[in-house]
Formats: sequence, C-alpha cells, structure tokens
Amino acid sequence: MVNSCVKKDVVYTYTYQTPDGKTDITTEKYMFNGELSYGMYTKHERSLADMEGTLEQGYDGTEYWLKHESKVVNDSAALKRVAFNRPTNFYWFAMMQKLMDPGLNYDYIKAQTVGDADYDVVKVTFDSEDGKPKDIYQLYINTDTKLVDQFLFTVMDFGKSDPLLMELEYEEIDGLLIPTKRRYKASNWDAEVTDKPWINVTWTDIKFNNGLEKADFVK
Repeated sequence: MVNSCVKKDVVYTYTYQTPDGKTDITTEKYMFNGELSYGMYTKHERSLADMEGTLEQGYDGTEYWLKHESKVVNDSAALKRVAFNRPTNFYWFAMMQKLMDPGLNYDYIKAQTVGDADYDVVKVTFDSEDGKPKDIYQLYINTDTKLVDQFLFTVMDFGKSDPLLMELEYEEIDGLLIPTKRRYKASNWDAEVTDKPWINVTWTDIKFNNGLEKADFVK
C-alpha cells in the first residue's frame, strides 16, 4: 500500500517580481524522482522578455529544452537561461529537503539575535567535482521553531560571490511547512541588508501528487 504522505510530484504558480515592477508568472511542475522540471510562462517580463507570448521550458532528465508559442527554440543563449532556471526553481522549492543530500558540508558559525529572534547560524558548502566555485548558504535557524527564517546565499553561476539575504514566510500545505512567501536583496555576511527595495517571490495553488508522468516533461 502506498503511503499517502509520500510526495511524488507538485504543481504550483510561481510569481517573481522585481522592484521596477517587472513580473514573471509561471505554472511550475516537478517530478521529484529524477528532478524533472517544467515551467509554462504566461508572463515573462524579465526572463527572455524579447520573446512575446507563451514560453515553455523543461528538463526531461537528460535535456533542457525551450518552446516559444509551441515551437522549439534552439538558441544557445536562451537555452543557457533554461539550464539555470529549471534546476534553480526546483532547488528553491525542495531546498529544505535537499539540504540532506550527499556532498554538503555544514559548519556552525555562531549564535546571533536578529530582531526579537535568536538563531543558530550554520554555513553550508557544496562539494565541487568539476573544480568550479559552488554557492555558499548561511542558514539562520530559529532556536524556538527550528525553522530557517532566513538565509544568505551566493549565485556563482552569475559570478555573484557577495551574498543576498532571503527572508521566508511559511504555510502548511498537505502536512508540510512550505516557505510560500519570499523576498530577497543584497546583504553582507552579517545579514545586514542594503537600503535597496526587495525582490518578491510567491508560490500559490500548490498541489502535490497530480499523477505526472515522464512524458509530461518531454518537449
């Protein structure tokens, strides 16, 4: 008998808005086994904004692919963006679970008080098999709730070694606490942010176990 608590796949709406009002809205679909990924962009004012109309991008377990108005796109620069978006969007959704993956290293940094909350600060690094610099995460684990209320992170794929601070708000969905509201901006390694406006990210209409199959991720 299959455990009803096991999450095999997820579908949700992803909204990303920059301070200047540019917005991406996508329907995201993931199959957790194999980390298959699909996104249909109904609005993409910051991602591949030069392509008007509906965009679809996916990862079928082997290949990253892109479609514009149902036609396959083979442009290498556009596909490089897909190769960043697909695993990144998947990782943000499954991050708390993926922190248990092999190849991660944890270092306790310090205890720190931020506002009215006390935190254990833990640095996370990733083993590099190709010798390329990997991202660094610094988790702020609330000593009362044991949740990660915020974390610092780098984006080495774009050469950003100075950290960004991500703040999280959780929602309970189907027995899981999921950080459905997020905002981030530039910071330093003491979690002191700049005075620039926040970038906002929300996940809505989250539904698990939709019966997705591998064929749903093939172009």
